[in-house]
Amino acid sequence: MTYGLTGDWAAGIELPYNFTKEGAKNASGIGDVSLFTKYRFWRHDTLGAQETAAVLARVKFASGDDNKKPPLGSGSTDALLGLTYGFESRKWYRWASVRYRHNGENGDGLHLGDKLLVDLVGGIRPKPTGYLEPDTVWLLELNGEYGQRSKIRGIKLPNTGGTEWFLSPGIFWTKRNFAIKAGVQIPVFNDLNGHQDTSDYRARLIFEWHL
Repeated sequence: MTYGLTGDWAAGIELPYNFTKEGAKNASGIGDVSLFTKYRFWRHDTLGAQETAAVLARVKFASGDDNKKPPLGSGSTDALLGLTYGFESRKWYRWASVRYRHNGENGDGLHLGDKLLVDLVGGIRPKPTGYLEPDTVWLLELNGEYGQRSKIRGIKLPNTGGTEWFLSPGIFWTKRNFAIKAGVQIPVFNDLNGHQDTSDYRARLIFEWHL
């Protein structure tokens, strides 16, 4: 849920419901709750197009049920700070962002490695539509993750951290004040430290209702 404090400043809360799998075991339930904010500090309007830049921040609390197997939360309080740029026109979209995520330490003394996240996104609206008509934008993202080694009680773990890149096709569908965002993140390159399993694909489906 997001609330617009002003035309340029929004804040909100995220209440995730997670489905996790670890081997043959499955678990589902409320995950870690997050508070977030985004402030647009620059905007440039031209005929049929708009460019913007914003800063964002997020704090994730250790509120998920860690007693389940597998756990539904990380068990740590984490923070994220980022910078974003966006261009939107009647036909073309492009976005870019750089975010740094600092992970805290959980109750077992485990500190997951901090991550630098890079996103490059391009999009196209095949058919310009009016406000009252359904609108579709197709997106293609390139997502990079640079992870530091994790630590347990201050000792670095050798088989942690490294680099991963993902290619992510997606869709952004809207009708007036209702929107659906969906995408699949597919791993295409990795350079991980030591011996690690590579990431599986990830999928996300978001429903938005703007009141």
